[in-house]
Amino acid sequence: MIVNRRLIKGQQGTGKPIDLKSQEGHRRRLREKFIKSGISGFHDYEIVELLLTLGTPRKDCKQQAKAAIKKFKTLRGVLEAPLEELQEIKGIGPHNVFGIKFVQEVARAFLKEKILKKPICKSSKEVFDYLYHSMRGLKKEVFKVLFLDGKNQPIDIEDLFEGTLNMSSVYPREIIKSAIKHNAVSLIFVHNHPSGSPEPSTSDKEITKELIAASNTMQIKVLDHIIIGDNRYFSFADEGLIPARPQAGRHIT
Repeated sequence: MIVNRRLIKGQQGTGKPIDLKSQEGHRRRLREKFIKSGISGFHDYEIVELLLTLGTPRKDCKQQAKAAIKKFKTLRGVLEAPLEELQEIKGIGPHNVFGIKFVQEVARAFLKEKILKKPICKSSKEVFDYLYHSMRGLKKEVFKVLFLDGKNQPIDIEDLFEGTLNMSSVYPREIIKSAIKHNAVSLIFVHNHPSGSPEPSTSDKEITKELIAASNTMQIKVLDHIIIGDNRYFSFADEGLIPARPQAGRHIT
């Protein structure tokens, strides 16, 4: 008996044989479509499908991609979903999520490089614009410190703390230590609110006062503390909560 080895087992739950040749043609057409015109015209599930196939190039991931969009609602939701939650979807395993994890890390590296190679620190809005896409949708608070030289040119940016941020979890000594290591003249603090509201809590205000006081002892300026919410932000400098900082035009330099 001759068996067509291009047809194996069956699609999950359908009992129908899988035509590997047809699947390869489908994936090839998606790739060619992307190369020709980018993701314009793609359905969200097709973008997710391409990402899932990066880790398993010979596996049909269309149904898993559709399930991911259904569960997380949007492409953004899928890209920002914790990997363990993605793997709760039937048919998505560690190899499949490689593409999504890879894109996440590349995006973070790209944004960091963009921040460090461009003098962005003219206003709180510019800082927000460059950091928003790497911080939106995070499930926990992340506290970043942007280290700047005497011309307000970024030297480096680091994630120093994460979790519930309060005076017991944010250590001024660690920030000052990192600032000295980078020879930083000034600092900008940035953290997110997973709730989506950027309004500062009492704890946020206390942390900011403590960090300003600690920085002043080392003659390091705190230019701003920016809280990122859902497509909006709060700037301590713009609101006059950073001592002796100009507010006109929302500039912080």
